[in-house]
Amino acid sequence: MDVLKKVPVREQEPLVRAANFEEVCLGYNEKEAVEEAARCLNCKNAQCIKGCPVAIDIPAFISRIKEEKFEEAYQTISQASALPAVCGRVCPQESQCEGKCIRGYKGDPVSIGKLERFTADWARSHGISPKAPDHKNGHKVAVIGSGPAGLTCAGDLAKMGYDVTIFEALHEPGGVLSYGIPEFRLPKKEVVAAEVENVRALGVKIETNVVIGKSVTIDELMEKEGFEAVFIGSGAGLPRFMGIPGEQALGVFSANEYLTRSNLMKAFLEEYDTPISAGRKVIVVGGGNVAMDAARTAKRLGAEVHIVYRRSEAELPARVEEVHHAKEEGIIFDLLQNPTEILVDENGCVRGARVIKMELGEPDESGRRSPVEIPGSEYEIEADTVIMSLGTSPNPLISSTTKGLDINRWQCIVAGEEDGATSKEGVFAGGDAVTGAATVILAMGAGKAAANGIDAYLRGGQGAVPAGEKEPGC
Repeated sequence: MDVLKKVPVREQEPLVRAANFEEVCLGYNEKEAVEEAARCLNCKNAQCIKGCPVAIDIPAFISRIKEEKFEEAYQTISQASALPAVCGRVCPQESQCEGKCIRGYKGDPVSIGKLERFTADWARSHGISPKAPDHKNGHKVAVIGSGPAGLTCAGDLAKMGYDVTIFEALHEPGGVLSYGIPEFRLPKKEVVAAEVENVRALGVKIETNVVIGKSVTIDELMEKEGFEAVFIGSGAGLPRFMGIPGEQALGVFSANEYLTRSNLMKAFLEEYDTPISAGRKVIVVGGGNVAMDAARTAKRLGAEVHIVYRRSEAELPARVEEVHHAKEEGIIFDLLQNPTEILVDENGCVRGARVIKMELGEPDESGRRSPVEIPGSEYEIEADTVIMSLGTSPNPLISSTTKGLDINRWQCIVAGEEDGATSKEGVFAGGDAVTGAATVILAMGAGKAAANGIDAYLRGGQGAVPAGEKEPGC
């Protein structure tokens, strides 16, 4: 065994998986997991923990795997994380825990994410759930949204003994885990539904089809229904568009809509007649993880897919793994290019896009080099479907129907980074509703911080002063 190299993880062959919605990565078996765990140096001053937004005791759970004590490994992870099977699949470990792994200085870092996934999958297949609390403290807390921030906040509060109810606007819980991430990256029934049930097993109640701001307001939850604190984890589901001619044409989608239709209406199952425009030739505008998800979904629905992105590959915000998988599956990358118009036929349907070539100039506020148009370089791309993946903002429904809740100029709720406290007493917030679109694990970290903030508040603590305006990460 070469301790400098990761144990390879098995995957579907690219040309096979590009035609199905089954999971791309097959994960470790017991032998492979134990072998990979043996690479861990079990550092006393573990930097990997510092890189984890929910502070999992990584050396401890990996040590349990090394000893083949898989149930103990799972319970160790579950003390910190409500969604280990999810995080093991979709977290950007390369820039977080694995990015700080000492092994990575002279070889490959330990595959922490794949080991977390193995542990959670092993526990699920053996019928093992996180340990439920043995007491209730009599305090009621409402959680808005059943995505990663809401599930984490609810799970942590339940472990502390709180009576927690999650209110979810859609008909299935899971938030972005259910509607935003494709089946081939995150199986819905096998993984997401099982993780949601583990949160329910802690005593958390989940009410679906409840639109906060319409069905009931936050003020009503607190004043009429007896909830002593509320956590807003409603995400950022309002899509952005470019504002170019032709965007109203038939065949133009936001990535949000495209992925939601695919996931909640089960386009990944052959027996479902999902009302979604698969397209023969699809343009996806954007370069983030959501753009990769939309492109790879369109590919599996039978389209030729082009990703049009205004910067170079070095500036792509998507995970390296997602870009690599997209290329392997035949997605075409048209880099340093940007649409200036959606071309429309006589029936009002998309027939293509006019695109201009770009070059990189000086760095912008984010540190990335700004793209600059090259005059006279415009040309046309044929397409019948265009998917805009340009980021999202929080829906203003909740903030506009809640008295005394401050938002910033990006419609994000203003909340303290350390405990999620907002300008309204007893109301906390975290995740994409505060930061704009970000990652699952950062939303979980915010949910965990808010759970601690709510606990301190209900036990008489003062909480932190809400943070000032900060530009959203989307």
